Amino acid sequence: MGHGGNVIDELVTDHREVEELFGRIEALPPGEKNRKLHADQVTMELVRHSVAEEAYLYPAVREHVPNGDALADKEIDDHSKAEQIMKDLESCDADDPEFDRLIGMLMTEIRAHVADEEENLFPKLRAACSPQALDELGDKVRQAKTMAPTRPHPSAPDKPPLNKLLAPGAGLVDRVRDALTGRGKES
Repeated sequence: MGHGGNVIDELVTDHREVEELFGRIEALPPGEKNRKLHADQVTMELVRHSVAEEAYLYPAVREHVPNGDALADKEIDDHSKAEQIMKDLESCDADDPEFDRLIGMLMTEIRAHVADEEENLFPKLRAACSPQALDELGDKVRQAKTMAPTRPHPSAPDKPPLNKLLAPGAGLVDRVRDALTGRGKES
């Protein structure tokens, strides 16, 4: 992930990539081992995406959008629910009966969150911010995604400044673990 353009275009592209991974999971039969591979890839993308939104998008929403605090709080709450599902999913193999239940819950949660952002939050942000501000936010979000964790950390702070301080360290540890285990890579 890291596509260029303003923050809204960047995040919408991320949404489409996650939906494509969901489609790959849905196309495979229950128990097929590649469902776990794709679930790990989804988790990696969603965690990076969420960390970047929490660090830069939601503070901008709070600052610029009318009723921004309530909107940002709702989105962060959505992230918390999804992150706990991803944490629970981490310990399940594709042939575990719990895997199908959890991946279904995650897809439902993320699809509702994406629809809410794209239909409600993004139009409000676009109306409230200049094109230059949206471009600058896009740059910050892309940078944050390169340093962000790749594994769910439900107890980590989700608001600045602590999330901006702790995410790069957790991200480094996660990327090392992923490299050592081959997580998210086809074998």
